[in-house]
Parts: sequence; C-alpha cells; structure tokens
Amino acid sequence: MSLNIKSDRVHALAREAARVTGKTQTGAIEEALVTLLQKYGNDPAETERERRIARMLEIGDRWAHRPDIGFSDAVAEIEDLYDPATGLPS
Repeated sequence: MSLNIKSDRVHALAREAARVTGKTQTGAIEEALVTLLQKYGNDPAETERERRIARMLEIGDRWAHRPDIGFSDAVAEIEDLYDPATGLPS
C-alpha cells in the first residue's frame, strides 16, 4: 500500500507527532486516524469486531444447513481427544 502525501505541513506534523509520542511516523498517524474516526462515531476496532462476528455467523449458518454433516457425541470430554498412555492426539 502506498500513501503519497505532498504537504510539507503534514510531513512536519507527522514528524512532530512521532517525536512527542515516541512512535514511528506511521504509528503516530495510525493513532491519530483511529482517534479521529472514534470522534466521528466510527470506531475501527468495533467495526472490525462486527465484521468478524458477522463472518462467524455466516459460516455457522452455512454449516448448520448442510445435510451431510452429522454431529456425534464421540468427543464428550477433552480427554477423549488424547491418548491417555502417550498424551498425544488420538
């Protein structure tokens, strides 16, 4: 990805933000953009969380409606996954 900023003022602000925060210029700009988005009611972390939840629900719905999937109670306990003699997966 590339971002080509042609403003000397923005470059100076990025350098100063990096200096006062102890972050890289990229880190300082990222923090500033996240803060700006949150200020305007668009929290990037919440947006990503909602996207992941929607994706998991979509996958769950797809699997729940597959007639070829049979559920078994063969694994009733966590211990059923491992060989008791070796401790390795069975």
